Formats: sequence, structure tokens, C-alpha cells
Amino acid sequence: MLALSSPSSKQPNPTSLDQIVISKQPGNLYSFEPESPNSVTKIPIRRPTLRQPHLQRTNPIIWCTAILCLIFSLILIIFGVSTLIIFLTIKPRNPIFDIPNANLNVIYFDSPQYFNGDFTLLANFSNPNRKIDVRFELLGIDLFFSDRLISTQAIQPFTERRGESRLESVKFISSLVFLPQDLSVKLQKQVQSNRIDYNLKGTFKVRVSIGLIHFSFWMHSRCQIEMTGPPTGVLVARKCITKR
Repeated sequence: MLALSSPSSKQPNPTSLDQIVISKQPGNLYSFEPESPNSVTKIPIRRPTLRQPHLQRTNPIIWCTAILCLIFSLILIIFGVSTLIIFLTIKPRNPIFDIPNANLNVIYFDSPQYFNGDFTLLANFSNPNRKIDVRFELLGIDLFFSDRLISTQAIQPFTERRGESRLESVKFISSLVFLPQDLSVKLQKQVQSNRIDYNLKGTFKVRVSIGLIHFSFWMHSRCQIEMTGPPTGVLVARKCITKR
């Protein structure tokens, strides 16, 4: 007869409250490892592919333009330096304008304020340079009584060689020129006192030649003239200043 095991042998052992039963899961199912707080997640970065720049040839027209600009700049620099050296070597001087003689032939009034006159002067143009030729291209002389224009005259262009002088006779005719009453009275008093004061303003365009180099500039002359009364008025005193 078989011996039966006691019921106490089949009952499971009681689990202590201090023990925790953890079922073992398969190691290949969704196992996650906890990340440490100092761990850094590395994400792969795809670097862009650098393309080699495509080299283009410079247009020949651009090269030609650059070369021409360079040549032109060099010519300007050489020309400027050469001109400076020539000026420092030659030291050009301005032409001189003077009035060595003058005659006052007529002054009379048709009415108290309308003036008529005949005045002639001898203008002297001198080139003081010993190595430079000059040409007077535009010449104009204005005759004033006080600040009132009473006549104007132009002179034909001419050339002066180095160290040369030229005399030009310039005749001024004033016909029925209006003068304000104060100037009219002033002129009549000067005629009576046998001393008439005139002012002249000359404007000249001068062209200078230094070998192959040519340049132009303007000259301005201011003269104060004192004459005796007509009809045989002669030059008593003069003062001329010429500036560029």
C-alpha cells in the first residue's frame, strides 16, 4: 500500500514580507539600459559636400581696358613730373602790360549828362622770359571814369618771342555815354582843373609754349591814369598792376 505524502509537503513555502519576487524576463525583449546623467547622446552629422569653384577666364576686353588705363596713368604721371621739372628749371614769368604814353583829344557834353570823348593810349606788351614764347590770344581793354564804363576796345591777337616787346595804339571813342549827375559834375570840374583821372581794366588770354608743352592762362591788368585836359591832354602819371 502506497504511502501518501502529507498535505503539508505539497503546500508552497510562504514568502516573507521582506522579499520581493521578480519574474525573469527574456533578455532579448526590449531591454533598455538606463542613461547615466552625464552621458552625451551623439547624433551623426552629415557634412555638406564642398564643390570646387569653377574658374572662369577673364574677358580679353577687360584686360585690354586695364592695360590702356595703366598706360594712360603712366603718361599722365610722366607728363606731370616733366612739366614740374621744366617749371622749376625755367621759372616762367608773367608778361608785362604798361602804358608809356597817352593822349586826351576831346571831352565835351551834348547835355549835362551825356558825355563824348576821344582818348588814345599806347599799350606796351612785354615778354620778360628768355626761354619761352608767348601768344596773346584774346585782348580787351575797358576805359572807366570812376567806376563808370565809358568805352571798350579789343586788340588783334599776336605772338611775342622770348625777350620781345610790342607797342599797340588803342583808340577809345565815347559817344553820348550817359553819366549820372554826380559823375558828370565831377568830370567837368576835373576838365576845368586840367587833371582828368581815368581807370583801365585789361583782360588777356595768354598761351605759353615750352617746347612741345602748351598751356593757357588769363591775365588781368588794372591801371590808374592821370591826364591833362583836352585838346592836347598828355599823360602825367600812371600806375599799372598785372596779375594772373
